[in-house]
Amino acid sequence: MEASTKGDSLHKRVLMGLLVGAVLGLVGNWLGTQSESARQIVRFLADGVAHPIGQVFLRLLFLVVVPLVFASLATGVASLGDFGKVGRIGARTAVFFLLTTAFSAVLGLTLMNTLQPGAGFDPAVRDELLASFGGDAAKLQATATANATKTTLETANKWLDMFLPRNVLGAITRMEMLPLVVLSLLFGAFLMRVRAERRSQMIGWLETVAETMVSIVGFAMKLAPFAVACLIYSVVAKFGADLLGKLAAYVLIILGAYVVQVFVLYPLILVLMVKRSPIAFLRGAVPVMVTALSTSSSNATLPTSLRVAKEGLGIRSSIAGFVLPLGATLNMNGTALFEGALVLFIAQVFGIELSLGQQAVLVLMCVITAVGAAGVPGGSLPLLVAVLAQVGLPPDGIAIVLGVDRILDMGRTVVNVMGDLVCAAWIESSESSPSSS
Repeated sequence: MEASTKGDSLHKRVLMGLLVGAVLGLVGNWLGTQSESARQIVRFLADGVAHPIGQVFLRLLFLVVVPLVFASLATGVASLGDFGKVGRIGARTAVFFLLTTAFSAVLGLTLMNTLQPGAGFDPAVRDELLASFGGDAAKLQATATANATKTTLETANKWLDMFLPRNVLGAITRMEMLPLVVLSLLFGAFLMRVRAERRSQMIGWLETVAETMVSIVGFAMKLAPFAVACLIYSVVAKFGADLLGKLAAYVLIILGAYVVQVFVLYPLILVLMVKRSPIAFLRGAVPVMVTALSTSSSNATLPTSLRVAKEGLGIRSSIAGFVLPLGATLNMNGTALFEGALVLFIAQVFGIELSLGQQAVLVLMCVITAVGAAGVPGGSLPLLVAVLAQVGLPPDGIAIVLGVDRILDMGRTVVNVMGDLVCAAWIESSESSPSSS
């Protein structure tokens, strides 16, 4: 309860920081149009005061990207080492998680590609915005656009370099994160072959690294209200209400995608695969959704999910006790949806085209990093930095959407925990059918 209260207080302070920064930015933007001296003062406050304060927060997030991705993904895979023992239930659960998470990422990208809330900036304004976040338009577009290959051999080598470069450390220093993801997954998988004593020692070490990185993120989050105010001020003071309008459209689209996931996809699964009334199911799950909204944490919602699953939804304790804790750790549908949509929105704001191939890689990264962020409070922000860098976007661009993340966090937690409950209901139904015996 105390942790929930602190988290709620942080959410309010971050939203207050967003509001204060936006209002001051609008005032500064208006003052900057009145005279040259006023414009210079506003620019100095944005570039010389607000920008450095915001950068302290962002760079603390950048600092933990590599160790957090490696440790969280490796331990996540290592924790699946007993799936062979649980057999059919474990396999079905894993497939359900992966398919629904991939669908969520594709849904977010589809809506962003169709509605394009970030498009439409004047080219000069867009280039100035891009420069504000440390990017060069031509260089970033060249990075974001895959190099054309003339032969089959060149194409094969390009894909090999993307996933298995000769120098993995060199790729990581260039913020090419797919090789780090591959290394993390391989490390976690083959850690299961190491002698039990050494395996447990290594898992303990990795968990310690992940917890330490989370502590750094927790420290950074204490700065978030001030950082958000400064970051929003520095952007709005330069670019005015146009950026705020696009940000509002982005938020509404993401919230709409959450509604589609919870009230369209999940009911379809309940009707077609579980043979249950979606209205009755959703009505019974109201306490879970309320808890998820208030805590913005799958782990904090887990006790409520377990109680509702057993007492209100008729799911056996053995199935709920397996699927729901695993889902709170690995099943992050809402997070994958949010990540894909966020990256594409930032690309649209900066005017950088992402090819279909890059968006396919983006879906893969969203699924994998959503698993990596699971159970890591505040860990999604540094993992998002990794996803941005992978597709050639300036990682600092996350500052544009940082202030509204708290609003979206509540919604994506509801999507995550409801996905867990629907999966548990499907497993209950499939295990109760005659064909499963």
